Amino acid sequence: MPIPDYQSLMLPVLWLVQDRTEHPVSEMRQRIADQLGLTESELSERLSSDTTTVFMNRVGWAVQYLKSAGVIRAMRRGVYEITERGLSLLKTQPSEITVKTLRQFPEFTEFEVKGSETAQTSVPDTQQNETKATPEESLENSFQVLRDALAHELLETMKNGTPAAFERIVVDLLVAMGYGGSVEDAGKVVGKSGDGGIDGIIKQDKLGLDAIYVQAKRWKDIVGSPEIMRFSGSLTKRHASRGVFITTSTFTKDALEFVEAMPQKIVLVDGKQLASLMIEHDVGVSSTKAYTLKRLDQDYFENL
Repeated sequence: MPIPDYQSLMLPVLWLVQDRTEHPVSEMRQRIADQLGLTESELSERLSSDTTTVFMNRVGWAVQYLKSAGVIRAMRRGVYEITERGLSLLKTQPSEITVKTLRQFPEFTEFEVKGSETAQTSVPDTQQNETKATPEESLENSFQVLRDALAHELLETMKNGTPAAFERIVVDLLVAMGYGGSVEDAGKVVGKSGDGGIDGIIKQDKLGLDAIYVQAKRWKDIVGSPEIMRFSGSLTKRHASRGVFITTSTFTKDALEFVEAMPQKIVLVDGKQLASLMIEHDVGVSSTKAYTLKRLDQDYFENL
C-alpha cells in the first residue's frame, strides 16, 4: 500500500499516545508501520534528496504539527506525551485530523504564520487544506517541476541550433564531466575526423591514455538501430572499444537492445539524460538562487 500522507498519520499518532505515558518517536514509527502493514520496501523508500525515508519524514511532520497545536508535548528529545487538549480532541471521535482541524488552536495558527508566511500569502487557503505533502516534499516537488521545465528549454534550444553548436555543447559537457583534459584539447579533434560515423574523439582521461569516440546527433526523430550499427562499424574500422552516441531525441527499443550485443562498449545518451547531465554539471545553465535546508542541532543544545 502507498505510504499515507503526513495528515493521515496525525490521528494514528494521537491515538497511540492517548495512554498518557511517554512515547519515543522511534516507537511511534514502528507501531504505526506495523498497524499499516508497510513492507520493508515501502519503509526504505527515500525522498529524492536522499536525506531520509519518506515514512520517517511524514511521521516526523505529523508529530511536529501535533506538537505545534499543543495536543502533544515534548518531554525530552524525541519523546512525547499527550496533553489535556489532545485528550479532549480524541473525545470528539474525529474520523481524521488535518491541518484544518488544527487551525482551531491559536498556537498552530501562529506556527503557520511564522513558519510559512510566504506560502500563506501566495497560496489560497482552499489549496493549503488540500495539501498532502510535507513541507520538504513540497519543496522537492517544486524543485523538480522547475528542473523539468529547464531541461525542456535546454533541449528546445539545442534542437533549434546548428550542428556545429551542438558538437561544441557535447565537448563542453564531456570536459565538465572530467574527460578531455581541456576544451581546447578536446575541440581540436571534434568534427575533424572525416569519418561519417564519428563526429569526434575525446580523451578518456586528462593524460590521453585512451580515447572515446563520439557521435552527436541533433535530431528530432527517434534514433534507430541502423544509426547505432553504422556507429559501431566506424568504431570497428578504428579498432576502437568505446563510444558515446548522444542525441537530443530518443532511442528505439531495437537500438537499446542492439548495443547490448555489441563487442564495443557503446553508451547511449538521449535528450532527457543529456539535459539532466548539463544541469548537473552547469553546462548551458547558471544558478540564480540557492536554498539551504537546515535542521535543529539537538546535540549542540544537549551538550551546553
